[in-house]
Amino acid sequence: MSQARLSQRYRHISFVFPAFVLLMITAVEGSPLCGQDAPQGPIAPPPEHHVTRIGNVSEPEAPPSLPEADIIKRFSAKEDEYILSRGRYTYRKTIRIQEFGADGQPAGEFVLVTQPGRDADGKLFEKAVERPSSTLQHFFLRSEDLEGLQRIPAFPLTSGQLAKYDLKYLGKERVDEIDCYIFQAKPRMVERVKAYFDGIVWVDAKYLEVVKTYGRWITDQGDVHAIADLPFSLFETYREDVDGKYWFPNYSRSDGTLNLKGLEIPVRVVIKWTDFKFAPSAPQAPASPTPSISPKP
Repeated sequence: MSQARLSQRYRHISFVFPAFVLLMITAVEGSPLCGQDAPQGPIAPPPEHHVTRIGNVSEPEAPPSLPEADIIKRFSAKEDEYILSRGRYTYRKTIRIQEFGADGQPAGEFVLVTQPGRDADGKLFEKAVERPSSTLQHFFLRSEDLEGLQRIPAFPLTSGQLAKYDLKYLGKERVDEIDCYIFQAKPRMVERVKAYFDGIVWVDAKYLEVVKTYGRWITDQGDVHAIADLPFSLFETYREDVDGKYWFPNYSRSDGTLNLKGLEIPVRVVIKWTDFKFAPSAPQAPASPTPSISPKP
């Protein structure tokens, strides 16, 4: 990929959340967003990713010149490529869970840093590379409490999963200097032990690659909470260019309010993937884009 293409395509992305899309899930299909369609409490967004969550949706604009079915087919094929390619990279993953005080400032946090690895039996796991640290004041977390985060697929709309979804074209939006097609993904059916993506994807209109997603994972029991007992279900996930060839997730965030002993505590989880390095012998990530869920009794 040429340097000119990289300069035009990747350098200028600021990841500003489109003002009109957040309520699309409810506006088009009438499904609830479980209280996370606006920032919870007085939390200010982190500086590297400004998030605007307002507005509603009018009628979609005219369809793109390229048939919608072709757009979907082509971006899902690239998702197939990316899910395989990502398994040949190592990376550093930082999970940061914060609680906020009445002044809107962080009052405590839990931080876990991991890398992909395999045990003696060849089973994939996330190994801690730094000792977990916590200054949380209102609840206690262990590394194993975050296992649900490991089951959230990075690429939900691979070609093998398309038959399970209805995808609807919503319009076109310019994100900085990148024109994006916007699609809503709704599962055609839900199950008890498998979760499906319900949300929005942004697709680069020129290169037909997913550059951003926003949504939740659901079963017939409702929203899946990635961390037990914490209100994280809706995630906004951004991607970055790796080696000028792949769009890999590099930032994911969810906000919520924890009700604990009569207190309403704003909380946030931010996941960052950094230091991607090509390593053909790297532990291969699971290829299944549909997580299995242990249903609650």
